[in-house]
Amino acid sequence: MSAFLIPGEGKGENGMADEAGALDILQPSGWKKPKGYANGVMGRGAIVLTGGLIGWDADHVLADGFVAQVEQTLRNIVAVLAQGGARPEHIARLTWYVRSIDTYRHSLKELSPVYRAVIGTHYPAMALVEVSNLVEPDALVEIEATAIIPD
Repeated sequence: MSAFLIPGEGKGENGMADEAGALDILQPSGWKKPKGYANGVMGRGAIVLTGGLIGWDADHVLADGFVAQVEQTLRNIVAVLAQGGARPEHIARLTWYVRSIDTYRHSLKELSPVYRAVIGTHYPAMALVEVSNLVEPDALVEIEATAIIPD
């Protein structure tokens, strides 16, 4: 199976090219187009990494409920990336740690507009892992981000 590259600058046949031209989406030929994520992302430039961020505000008050915590977590990611000069479209990878995969699955309809409101229509490589606990006992989600600011 060969792979093909959808350059960020170009228009990929499947429409997955990154609007800002910062990252290239890697999509093996013959694979069904993923929904809400990319199979792989490639870029060149400065790398900005976040720690595992959770859904609390600047005063460490957690948002109420799973979707609200995801929204605040994504906003926190955007804020940390901005400190390094990165924007949401520079995100190459997100790793989600959730306390309940069932809660995540049952929240997908609510999560989609929240994700688009904060990150936009940029879908980086992603992984989602269910964990038994997080360091902050009331946190329901923790997300790490890797961004690449183009040269």
